Amino acid sequence: MVATDTPLADPAALAVWLRVPADDPLLLAALTSASNRFRGEVGHEVSLVENEQVTLDGNGRESVLLPVWPTVGVSEVLLDGEELVEGTDYDWSEAGFLRRLGCQYWPARLRCIQVTYSHGWAQTPSDIQEAVIEQARAGYGGQPGLKSKAVGGQSVTWETGVTSQWSKAVERHQVQTGSDA
Repeated sequence: MVATDTPLADPAALAVWLRVPADDPLLLAALTSASNRFRGEVGHEVSLVENEQVTLDGNGRESVLLPVWPTVGVSEVLLDGEELVEGTDYDWSEAGFLRRLGCQYWPARLRCIQVTYSHGWAQTPSDIQEAVIEQARAGYGGQPGLKSKAVGGQSVTWETGVTSQWSKAVERHQVQTGSDA
C-alpha cells in the first residue's frame, strides 16, 4: 500500500467540530493520522487507484474475488500468461467478482491469474469520512500512549480505542480475502 498524506475527510468538516481553522496544523495532523490508520486497518488506499496489477490464486471455481472494491475497471486478465478476452472468457462486477464465462473455471493453482484493474472511490464514502472525523476528533490534542494525566487537583483521561462506527467501516471496506467467491 502506498502511503499518502491525502486525508479521507474534509478538514473543514473536522474544523466545525473542533472550533479551530481548517488549516490548523494539529487538526491536519490528527486528520492525516486517522486517515492513515484507517487505510492501514483496511489494507488498501481507499481512494481511486488506477491500473493496479495483482496476482491471484485460482480456486477451482467459476469466480475469484479481487482484493479491493469497488472495481471500476478491468483492463487485463492473464491466465498462466495468456491474455483472456472480456465478455468471452471472463466478466467482472463492481463488487470485485471476476467470473469465468462459457462453463469455464479458474484453475485450482497458486499465482496463476494476473489482473490489472482500477478500484476505489473518487469521493470517499460518507461512512469512512464520519469514522475518520470521529477518530481525528478523539486524537486531536491527545498524547499517544497517554491514558490519563493529573495536574494539581485536576485529572483528564483519554480513550484511545475505537468506536463501533469505526469498527463497522473498517469491516465493510477491508481487503477481501476471496474465501467466499
